[in-house]
Amino acid sequence: MQMRVKAIYENEVLKPLEKLDLKEGEEVEIEVRGRGIAVGKRGILRYAGILKDLSEEEEKLFQEAVKRRSLFDRALKL
Repeated sequence: MQMRVKAIYENEVLKPLEKLDLKEGEEVEIEVRGRGIAVGKRGILRYAGILKDLSEEEEKLFQEAVKRRSLFDRALKL
C-alpha cells in the first residue's frame, strides 16, 4: 500500500494530520520533505528561470514576499 499524508513534528514525534489505514505495529517507510521556501540568494536562484524577466521593482516585491513567508512559517512553529 502506498499513501501520502501530511504530518507535524512535535516533541520528537511525527504526527499525521489525518487518520492512517494501518494496523497497530505495522512497519512503514517515511520520506521527509520540508515545505518552506529557502530564503536568501540561493533560494531565489531556484526560481531564476521564472524571475529572469522581472523588473527590478517586481524582483524586490518577490524577495519581500519570500521573507514574509519565512517569518510566517517560523511563527506557526512556535
